[in-house]
Amino acid sequence: MRQIATRLEAGLTRQRGHLFPWVPVALACGIGLYFALPAEPPVWALVLAACVGAGLLALSRRLGVGHAPLVAALALVALGGALAGGRAHQVAGPLLGFRYYGPVEGRVVGIDRSASDALRLTLDRVVLARMAPQQTPQRVRVALHGAQGVLDPSPGQIVILTGHLAPPGGAAEPGGFDFRRHAWFQRLGAVGYTRTPVLLLTPAQGGQWVLRARMWLSARVQAALPGEAGAFAAAIMTGDRSGMGQEALTALRHSNLAHLLAISGLHMGLLAGFVFGAVRLALLLAPQSRHHWPGKKLAAGCALAAAAGYLALSGGNVATERAFVMAAVMLVAVLFDRRALSLRAVALAALIVLLLRPEALLGPGFQMSFAATVALVAVFGALRDRGTERGMPSWARPALALVVSSATASLATAPVAMAHFNLMSHYGLLANLVAVPVMGLLVVPMAVVAALLLPFGLDGLALAVMRPGLDWILYVARGVSGWEGALGYVVAPGPAVLPLLALGALFLCLWQTRLRWAGLAPMALAAASWSLSARPDILIADTGTLVGVLTERGRALSRESGAAFLAGIWLENDGQGGGQAAAAGLWPGGAPERTARIALAGLRVTHLQGKRAAGAFAGCTGPELVVSSVDLPEMPGCDIYDPARLRETGSVAVWLEAKGPRVVTAAGRRLWHGAGAQ
Repeated sequence: MRQIATRLEAGLTRQRGHLFPWVPVALACGIGLYFALPAEPPVWALVLAACVGAGLLALSRRLGVGHAPLVAALALVALGGALAGGRAHQVAGPLLGFRYYGPVEGRVVGIDRSASDALRLTLDRVVLARMAPQQTPQRVRVALHGAQGVLDPSPGQIVILTGHLAPPGGAAEPGGFDFRRHAWFQRLGAVGYTRTPVLLLTPAQGGQWVLRARMWLSARVQAALPGEAGAFAAAIMTGDRSGMGQEALTALRHSNLAHLLAISGLHMGLLAGFVFGAVRLALLLAPQSRHHWPGKKLAAGCALAAAAGYLALSGGNVATERAFVMAAVMLVAVLFDRRALSLRAVALAALIVLLLRPEALLGPGFQMSFAATVALVAVFGALRDRGTERGMPSWARPALALVVSSATASLATAPVAMAHFNLMSHYGLLANLVAVPVMGLLVVPMAVVAALLLPFGLDGLALAVMRPGLDWILYVARGVSGWEGALGYVVAPGPAVLPLLALGALFLCLWQTRLRWAGLAPMALAAASWSLSARPDILIADTGTLVGVLTERGRALSRESGAAFLAGIWLENDGQGGGQAAAAGLWPGGAPERTARIALAGLRVTHLQGKRAAGAFAGCTGPELVVSSVDLPEMPGCDIYDPARLRETGSVAVWLEAKGPRVVTAAGRRLWHGAGAQ
């Protein structure tokens, strides 16, 4: 035991000067543990975790180099849990506890589009009929269906509408993406829709000036560039995707080019790099500035200001904030004569993001962004140390950098993308190789030039030059996504797969001795676990409107239409293509009617759809699982899942095992499920 401790101390001693990148890793472990808890910890436990973490952190400063890192890591884990819990309480707000129909009044603070391509408004300062202010959600989000008249929604307007509202929906299946948690941190207390026109109550009066400027610029860009190219340009320049059609969005996603649409690290890096290079080149032209001014630092300052303006104009969402922090850390490093691109800089950016928004850890944007950045820094650092570029022709270096960076980023982000979206673009690397250079050499520089020419009314010239680049990217996206076999489907991994992959990859990139190759072991274990992932035999929607049963030919669905959103998620998680209608055709006897029955491993499953089917149901003659879209009375021998029960359980997953069915529900006891801390 003493020998192991001695070796551990010697190993940590050799890591001196390289331990800071592990700080956000330890903090992220604590954040992840908080979100993995089955029930909300009491407030006193969060306070205790914060005190223990602070105490251990202070203690670590008194210990020797062999023990201090381990104690500090434990401290950061405790502080990470306390930080995430504190953030969850900070954003707490009322949740709508029932289905509401009636007048909805509020101020427009967000405009986007839903997955069904409907315009969607986010409202704050909400007023609902017969609801006290302290019980009214802070924010609601309403999709606009039907004819909407002549009102052109804009930020700051006070509008009124007649809407259907409901609490944010839970996970589509147990262990899946929990929209309630996502909505909680966005302060969304209700979501819904309206089929009647939205009416203007009060015009915009002050406030929301950044959002108003963003939407004004988006409208100007789309007026100058009609069609899909203008909507694409507006999304890149302002973050407003409300003009993008679902066909273009799907093509970008299936060709692995969707990251060009989101204002993230690529856009922020290209913008900052273009401004940095342009300013530095301009300062080199004049002898006075070339010889007497700190050109590099002035260029970094201008690039930082440009990045900050881009952050404000684009709406400042989590992905853009993360990208800005990454760029800002590197530019500040230039100002202080530090290496701009290093693992320490990436770690500092991750630390800042986690301190500001610990919930970002769970999102694919955070995971993919930092996976790509860490991998790029590690790979290019290794190539630099080995002198790979020595003796290489100058024209070949940019080509090598493009191929290596695209391949590295694609490989690093592929597991995260597959885990979250259950899709794999087989030709994504090729699409990026031919589209990303156009983005960097034409689209982003012309966007900057358009912004500079805007005060003179000449921005249309730069936008016109930008258009061929936008058309090319959309052409590549549509072409690649339409190739035969372009898309593959991946089974959803278990909850331990991504953490194992991340820790193994981080150890491989951050550890400074040959022991780093031990990181391949947890990565291999994660891959093996993923390949053996078992899907539930039976899935039940939390509304009782859909049942999915796993057969030898794939997931069979009890309906060929309706509940399309849930059906899509289930089939994606199964790694099954073909769509809902094809999955309904797998049900014995073809697409089921209002009463759908199937026998599976000795268990009979019946799905009753609607009042007529429920009224005609005569009861169970043996062990039977009955799912109904309307409430049913108790019946002998029936295990009934109707809306009344499903409101308590949420969605349900059933595994048919030798010792009997194993039932797992999505019911939660967290703040975002309406459970207060004890």
